Amino acid sequence: MPPFRSLGAGAGALGATAVLALAPIPASAAVTPVPDGPGRGLVPAYVGGPAKPNPLPGRPVPANPFMGPVGMSSMHADSYASDTYPFPGPLGKRPVVRSAAKGGGLLPGLCSTVTFSKRTGLILAQCTRGQNFTLRLIDPKTLDDLATFQLPPRPSTVQAVVSGNLDKVLTDTSGGAYYYLDAQDRIVIADAAHHVRRFAHGKDAKGKWRFTVTDDWDLNPYVPHACASWTNPWPKGECDPVTGVGPDWTGLIWWATDHGRVGTIDPRTGAVRTLRLPAGEEVENSFAAAENGVSIVSDHALYQLRAASDGTPKIVWRTPYDRGTARKSGQINQGSGTTPTFLGDRYVAITDNADDRMHVLVLRRDTGKVVCRVPVFGHSRSSTENSLIGYGNSLFVENNYGYKNFLELPPGGSSVGGVSRVDVTASGCRTVWTSPERSPSTVAKVSVPSGLLYLYTKKPRKDLIDAWYLTAVDVQTGKTVYKVLTGTGKWFDNDWAPITVGPDRTVYVGVLGGIVSVRDGS
Repeated sequence: MPPFRSLGAGAGALGATAVLALAPIPASAAVTPVPDGPGRGLVPAYVGGPAKPNPLPGRPVPANPFMGPVGMSSMHADSYASDTYPFPGPLGKRPVVRSAAKGGGLLPGLCSTVTFSKRTGLILAQCTRGQNFTLRLIDPKTLDDLATFQLPPRPSTVQAVVSGNLDKVLTDTSGGAYYYLDAQDRIVIADAAHHVRRFAHGKDAKGKWRFTVTDDWDLNPYVPHACASWTNPWPKGECDPVTGVGPDWTGLIWWATDHGRVGTIDPRTGAVRTLRLPAGEEVENSFAAAENGVSIVSDHALYQLRAASDGTPKIVWRTPYDRGTARKSGQINQGSGTTPTFLGDRYVAITDNADDRMHVLVLRRDTGKVVCRVPVFGHSRSSTENSLIGYGNSLFVENNYGYKNFLELPPGGSSVGGVSRVDVTASGCRTVWTSPERSPSTVAKVSVPSGLLYLYTKKPRKDLIDAWYLTAVDVQTGKTVYKVLTGTGKWFDNDWAPITVGPDRTVYVGVLGGIVSVRDGS
């Protein structure tokens, strides 16, 4: 079998490869670990060495007053969708790895979004098991479920099963992954039944944890809902799933649908107001909110919107981008694969889908004027389906070209790879470094105080072993600092789920079999 190469010298990295045993951790009797595939004993458990913190410079991301704490409250960490965290992540010191299976039998249990309760310190997660979406209240130390709540199944699941075309469900971003925690520690989520609901969590009279629905807003009167069911898998009429929800800085709850409908809910009155983007435009990503408006990207253009005095969404500006001529490998539709990211108080950034080389686009928040358009990665081998990371004047972008979904990734295979840092400067933008790391599909994240970019990587191997690693890259140099083996085999493929840096200095990764945590040992 091929040797696992040394990482080489770099900031915080060892000059020679270090291969260490991972620290053991007692297992909870209630938790079943995610099962390994073949080859775990044939690959290194740890490579590299502990990092020395070197913070990424920049102004802290402002806190949306209607959202929970920065870094704890959404898939993309905050209202700006910065994908950065204001607390330290693991430095690679005697790493401890734990996993918990969240599926059952042969059904996967991917946890696609992980957030944290400020009040209880518990994990609030949205996970998928077969056709069902489930809210889970999880102990962050043991990864044991304390409470669950079943959400409605997605219509795309029905049609995928009936037609045998799994791409229908594997390209569907609706159903609840893009939820958020509000300032009162409640989950706000748009489900597959076209309802936006708020959930509180707490203990009942018997001392058992439970979820409680506190509010329910029905969007069926405003959104086409002739959706597939097991009794009617091919209904006549339009089904327009709600992709995600988020709060603006006035307290309105914004939502967007797959077919380009955008709306607001006033939680004080229940009033709903709507806007339709141009016909034929799709919204497959989440959106970001800053002090002066909401940014939404369709598969044709980037929008800045604000609410009128009655709550109706209004377009401030619309800037088209190069959407290419086809859906690329590594993307779920023909268009930008990124949630918009606000950078500082002047810019908003996305990627395009240009045919030859994908570009990082930086635009003015106030006018929509393009400040710079920087090509990244190789010719005819670049795409991303994950949000940019943005902090200070730096953006980080991951190349997902070559990854379509977990079913089509062959044993021992990987994506083309590459991760770049692009900085906005007084004269435009420049690529600072490009790492060769292959992070096939994860939503990567940065710990600002640690100065580490966390990836979820897998190298191609001729022996067909699927070895998945949490990988830490120095944000200043682009050098890989350390890698920690999380597991081997298909169950450890993360299939577009994010990395999350917890306030407990632990990294959590949603994987096909459930959830994995990595923290420093004592």
